Amino acid sequence: MHPSRSEFFTVRGLRTHVRHWGREGAPKIFMQHGWMDVSASFQFVVDCLKQDWHVIAFDWRGFGLSERSPSDTYWFPDYLADLEAVLDHYAPGAPVNLLGHSMGGNIASLYAGVRPQRIARLINLEGFGLPASRPSQAPGRFAKWLDELRIKPEMRGYASLEEVAARLQKTNPRLPAQRAAFLAGHWSAQDADGQWRILGDPAHKMTGPLLYHADEVLACWSQITAPVLWVEAEETEMWRWMGPKEQARAEIDRRRSHLAQVTARMMPGAGHMLHHDQPEVLAGMIEGFLMGSDVPG
Repeated sequence: MHPSRSEFFTVRGLRTHVRHWGREGAPKIFMQHGWMDVSASFQFVVDCLKQDWHVIAFDWRGFGLSERSPSDTYWFPDYLADLEAVLDHYAPGAPVNLLGHSMGGNIASLYAGVRPQRIARLINLEGFGLPASRPSQAPGRFAKWLDELRIKPEMRGYASLEEVAARLQKTNPRLPAQRAAFLAGHWSAQDADGQWRILGDPAHKMTGPLLYHADEVLACWSQITAPVLWVEAEETEMWRWMGPKEQARAEIDRRRSHLAQVTARMMPGAGHMLHHDQPEVLAGMIEGFLMGSDVPG
């Protein structure tokens, strides 16, 4: 297992945890984790990379070892600003290789359209976006947000790291025990009452007040000038958020069509956490794409 090193610096007022693998001075890959995940989640992929890379992954605000927001609500535009601050810190003025999984893929893709000159190559892992919303949903969405603010959310406690690992395997039955044990140690921490709790601000579980405007997101995707590697997992169920399977497939394809230079791959034997399920296959795809050679699949 390739060792990582941790660094902390302040990003827009919050102490932010950044994880590094590889040699300083090597070509950089910035990797962005998904919702209720942490930067250490990329360990297995990093272990399978064959070339000389400096991988940089940070915990989003309110996840992992990064500081939580003092607000009671997390706002999606803050992720874009945090990402830009990290890129400006580690690669000022230089186009970067940017990879994102799930929520991280949505953030990375949105940012790549807002700041196209900052991206050399973009890798989107299962970052489809959310179902399109309708204006008529706004009153109910605001009301739900206001109602949820009255109740302070909490994270469930686990009696041991083994229970945390079992929880990870329940969510992803493909996850081997050894990987589950590693992730459990980074995904949770023991609190004062001896319980192990996920390292995520419970406020992330609350409904945000703002609707998802797919047309605005796709307008940003249309401005991406970098080549894009789009990777889906063959056994994912992320499409279920968009309706019946055929309807969801058509919508995902429509969204992907807004990317001008896209290489699409389907990963066999993997669910949504494809970087846990098939890290060696994914590492081959990443290196093939970044080095301009054939992308397996």
